[in-house]
Amino acid sequence: MWIDITQQLTNNIAHWPGDEPFHFKLSATKEETGSVNIGSISTSTHIGTHMDAPYHFDEEGIKIHEIDVNRLIGDATLIEIMDETLITQEILKKYEIKGTIIMIKTKSEAHSEVFPESVPVLTEDAIQYLSSIGIKVFGIDVPSVDDIDSKTLDNHHAFNQYDIINIENLLLENVSEGYYNFIGLPLNIVGADGSPIRAVISKKGE
Repeated sequence: MWIDITQQLTNNIAHWPGDEPFHFKLSATKEETGSVNIGSISTSTHIGTHMDAPYHFDEEGIKIHEIDVNRLIGDATLIEIMDETLITQEILKKYEIKGTIIMIKTKSEAHSEVFPESVPVLTEDAIQYLSSIGIKVFGIDVPSVDDIDSKTLDNHHAFNQYDIINIENLLLENVSEGYYNFIGLPLNIVGADGSPIRAVISKKGE
């Protein structure tokens, strides 16, 4: 059974301060057209559960349509690290991490309509460690892999340096630690710096 770990996109979902909020509306109703309802959306590319392309923070970085989809489907490990502001290599080494994708659950409730004042972040040695054990995709249940007020985005750059794609705002409140099959695909938007994704997992062996 596949489990959806994607935040629902509603007109009340929290957006990054200063970004364009998500908005869905019916541009035309069936009553108006005589045949169909037609919806339209406007949004930042970094809304809800989303993927950053390196171009988001690096003018020379690859764009969302250039990310190899093969790395976004595969074996994943989900671990829980609660009540830590810094996630270090020492902490990560306590877990048996398998596959090329890792997800970290840092909270028991999502509160997707509230933008957080702070988020837990990895140290650079933790990112380097993940790369050394073959991780190619990193996902977390908060809106950034850097401190909320960071301007240098050191962790975004470090993930790119170690060839790891990062996914933010996974919905992990109803799933537990373990090993999973993972699929998380962005929209194929040419030239984009990021994209909302639909992420799903299924327990290994089920």
